[in-house]
Amino acid sequence: MRDQSSTVSRRSLFAGAATVGAVAAAASVLPTVLKNNLPAAVPELPKPERGGGYSLSEHVQQYYKTTRI
Repeated sequence: MRDQSSTVSRRSLFAGAATVGAVAAAASVLPTVLKNNLPAAVPELPKPERGGGYSLSEHVQQYYKTTRI
Protein backbone atom coordinates (compact mmCIF):
# COMPACT_ATOMS: atom_id res chain seq x y z
CA MET A 1 0.00 0.00 0.00
CA ARG A 2 0.99 3.59 -0.50
CA ASP A 3 1.92 5.94 2.26
CA GLN A 4 -0.88 8.55 2.31
CA SER A 5 1.02 11.00 4.54
CA SER A 6 3.26 12.17 1.66
CA THR A 7 1.65 14.95 -0.37
CA VAL A 8 4.55 15.30 -2.84
CA SER A 9 4.07 13.15 -5.90
CA ARG A 10 6.91 11.81 -8.00
CA ARG A 11 5.75 13.93 -10.95
CA SER A 12 5.87 17.20 -8.97
CA LEU A 13 9.25 16.25 -7.52
CA PHE A 14 10.76 15.76 -11.00
CA ALA A 15 9.07 18.92 -12.30
CA GLY A 16 10.59 20.90 -9.45
CA ALA A 17 14.02 19.41 -10.05
CA ALA A 18 13.80 20.27 -13.76
CA THR A 19 12.79 23.83 -12.94
CA VAL A 20 15.70 24.25 -10.55
CA GLY A 21 18.08 22.87 -13.18
CA ALA A 22 16.77 25.23 -15.86
CA VAL A 23 17.09 28.24 -13.56
CA ALA A 24 20.64 27.23 -12.61
CA ALA A 25 21.61 26.85 -16.28
CA ALA A 26 20.12 30.23 -17.17
CA ALA A 27 21.85 31.90 -14.23
CA SER A 28 25.23 30.50 -15.25
CA VAL A 29 24.88 31.75 -18.85
CA LEU A 30 23.33 35.15 -18.06
CA PRO A 31 26.56 37.03 -17.13
CA THR A 32 28.14 35.96 -20.44
CA VAL A 33 25.11 37.06 -22.44
CA LEU A 34 24.97 40.44 -20.73
CA LYS A 35 28.69 41.03 -21.22
CA ASN A 36 28.51 40.17 -24.95
CA ASN A 37 25.51 42.44 -25.61
CA LEU A 38 27.28 45.65 -24.67
CA PRO A 39 27.34 47.97 -27.67
CA ALA A 40 30.74 48.54 -29.20
CA ALA A 41 31.86 52.11 -29.76
CA VAL A 42 31.71 52.71 -33.50
CA PRO A 43 33.03 56.00 -34.83
CA GLU A 44 30.51 57.93 -36.88
CA LEU A 45 31.70 58.50 -40.42
CA PRO A 46 30.48 61.44 -42.47
CA LYS A 47 27.59 60.52 -44.74
CA PRO A 48 28.04 60.76 -48.50
CA GLU A 49 26.72 63.99 -50.00
CA ARG A 50 24.63 62.31 -52.71
CA GLY A 51 23.37 59.43 -50.60
CA GLY A 52 24.24 55.78 -50.92
CA GLY A 53 27.30 54.25 -49.38
CA TYR A 54 27.62 51.53 -46.80
CA SER A 55 26.96 52.11 -43.14
CA LEU A 56 27.78 49.64 -40.39
CA SER A 57 24.61 50.36 -38.44
CA GLU A 58 23.39 48.64 -35.30
CA HIS A 59 20.96 46.59 -37.39
CA VAL A 60 23.78 45.34 -39.64
CA GLN A 61 25.96 44.49 -36.63
CA GLN A 62 23.11 42.47 -35.13
CA TYR A 63 22.77 40.56 -38.40
CA TYR A 64 26.48 39.76 -38.43
CA LYS A 65 26.23 38.46 -34.85
CA THR A 66 23.47 36.05 -35.89
CA THR A 67 25.54 34.65 -38.76
CA ARG A 68 28.49 33.62 -36.58
CA ILE A 69 28.95 29.92 -36.01
